[in-house]
Amino acid sequence: MTDERRARFDAEAVVHLRAVYAAAYRLTRDVDRARDLTQDTMLRAFRAFDTFTPGTNARAWLLKIVYGLFVNQYHHDRRTPATQSIEALEMQHGFEPVSPATPMPDPWQPDGWSEPVVREALDALPEEFRATVLLVDVEELSYEEAAGVLDCAVGTVRSRLFRGRRLLAASLRAYASAQGHARARTELS
Repeated sequence: MTDERRARFDAEAVVHLRAVYAAAYRLTRDVDRARDLTQDTMLRAFRAFDTFTPGTNARAWLLKIVYGLFVNQYHHDRRTPATQSIEALEMQHGFEPVSPATPMPDPWQPDGWSEPVVREALDALPEEFRATVLLVDVEELSYEEAAGVLDCAVGTVRSRLFRGRRLLAASLRAYASAQGHARARTELS
């Protein structure tokens, strides 16, 4: 590799190393696996750097590699998780049918939520919703960029984001309700 190419890789890709690790950690939920995934991602990016188009979003390109490796090496190599239909997930969380015009609470306005509570609720989301929420709401990718990372249609990103946010909001509401009951019991004692 030439010094010029290496300098370009450092300037375009290595500057996003923290974002790559953060995404890897959120996907794997394990420090060691996140480190391995980050290393594999950077190695793959380094080898394929000639395919990167200068001037495009390098972070989105790297996140696509992270997600692809996660799915291929870490997700599918493990046992396939039991899947639930969207309707079953919604029933489990006590949702009523919602019209598209119904305003949904913004899960990123936590009203005093501690970060671990939000992180736990996010980690509890099914993988397809968690990945979408992470890419759009946490990593701040556009719908189009997230669709590229997830290798799906923009409409699928919008649908998964809507449902992921609903599940996240329901989980946080359940936590708030449980905390409210715990406070009430404490105050009555």
